[in-house]
Amino acid sequence: MHVFYTPDITSNQYTLNEEESRHCSKVLRLTIGDIIQLIDGKGGLYEAEISAISKKNVQLKITNKQSEFGKRNHYLHIAIAPTKNIDRLEWFLEKATEIGIDEITPIICDRSERKIVKEERLEKVITSAVKQSLTAYHPKLNPTISFAELMKQNSNGEKFIAHCIEGEKPFINQLTKSHQSYLILIGPEGDFSPTEVEIALQNGYKAVTLGNTRLRTETAALAACFEVNYINR
Repeated sequence: MHVFYTPDITSNQYTLNEEESRHCSKVLRLTIGDIIQLIDGKGGLYEAEISAISKKNVQLKITNKQSEFGKRNHYLHIAIAPTKNIDRLEWFLEKATEIGIDEITPIICDRSERKIVKEERLEKVITSAVKQSLTAYHPKLNPTISFAELMKQNSNGEKFIAHCIEGEKPFINQLTKSHQSYLILIGPEGDFSPTEVEIALQNGYKAVTLGNTRLRTETAALAACFEVNYINR
């Protein structure tokens, strides 16, 4: 069944926006009487029947709704340094949305090679993955901030920084408790600087490792995402 993202749905009648209407009627060639699914990004999963089609709009009648569809028992926030090749960051956002993530914050670090991201494009990648994976909760994408700004923010729950600086560090699963809120920091291709690691530790973060090999930024972030979801399965 075809899925559409409708974050502003409030009643039993709904009109798809022009872009989604065009995709529905012109690309998918759906017609009056066809049944589709809607997700509002806040846990609502709907079934709807196409009731009317005009040149620019497709009108729907909601026939069923499930609340808190696929709600998870934990909250995962990953703060990640944008990759030099933006396709790699987009790949992470797509896969993490499919696996399960609640919040993403791009962070600019001392060794970041990319300091500007087009958040509108990243939002579209997330939305596409939400629809593809039938995820009723749309992950929140925060504006890009500096590492220093992130350190000033209050965060409840467990806080980890994954880095490659030599020294004994526990695996993330050894410190992670289930059914919690998590904030995990993933650095740029050149890793966090020693100063950043020290500042994070002073602010209550715990240093962890994600494995015995050196991972790319997007791979490390996805590994952290998988670990948390596995622990909370």
